[in-house]
Amino acid sequence: MIKIEKASFDYSGATVFENIDLELKKGSILCLFGPNGCGKTTLIDNILGYMHLKSGTILIDGIDQREYSRRDLAKKIAYVPQIHEKTFPYKVIEVVVMGRTPYCYGLTSPGKDDYEIAEESLEIAGIAHLRERIYTKLSGGETQLVILARALAQRSPVIIMDEPASHLDFRHELMLLETVADLVISQGLSIIMSTHSPNHAFYFENRNLPVTVALMNEKKIVATGKPADVLTGELMKKVFNIKSRVISDSSAGSVPGRYIIPYGIIR
Repeated sequence: MIKIEKASFDYSGATVFENIDLELKKGSILCLFGPNGCGKTTLIDNILGYMHLKSGTILIDGIDQREYSRRDLAKKIAYVPQIHEKTFPYKVIEVVVMGRTPYCYGLTSPGKDDYEIAEESLEIAGIAHLRERIYTKLSGGETQLVILARALAQRSPVIIMDEPASHLDFRHELMLLETVADLVISQGLSIIMSTHSPNHAFYFENRNLPVTVALMNEKKIVATGKPADVLTGELMKKVFNIKSRVISDSSAGSVPGRYIIPYGIIR
């Protein structure tokens, strides 16, 4: 679906990342993980076309991303930002139907089919009950699920999520992860998700989903692979300078679930 080759990016003369090679396959999840300021969001902005690489290429369905129009790129990739400003008191259904914008031409308004897709997207995201609620009065967790429903309404095969759980409580964080997992299983969607929690990647691996972790640090990808291979105590020590250990717990089923627990900063 997406292939990044030898990608480098500079900002005001300073290198943000360099020689990045990554691949997102159909029906899989790619978790971008790393410290603050390592370049995760900037890499996402380059994939979305908001910024442009200094060198290298980003291929989407085998075509250079720069050859896509904004409208056609939106039909390929939907975006769920980590922060969304709620300015106008739209109803939730009105916000979700905005995801149909790439399919509305000129001065045309969304039609019956667009609203039906928006309704279906609310159902898939599990928030049909919020349909008539005022968007500006929703909680943070509800807002994030509405933005996910809007992305679903785009009917794009790829969804990029930039730290989608950063402002969510424990329950809404789990709801979001469950929804993402179900989208991969039932819809065959491909997901790129940046995160500050290694246990998000372990959650997907524990569900037996095809998930890859790309660990970013010091302007590069320092490790790529399955969560169990990348999210180790040794690498957490090297990248974050913390003590941690990975534990296995089979109490929830026959397949052991892995989790990483931090328990101290190395001083």
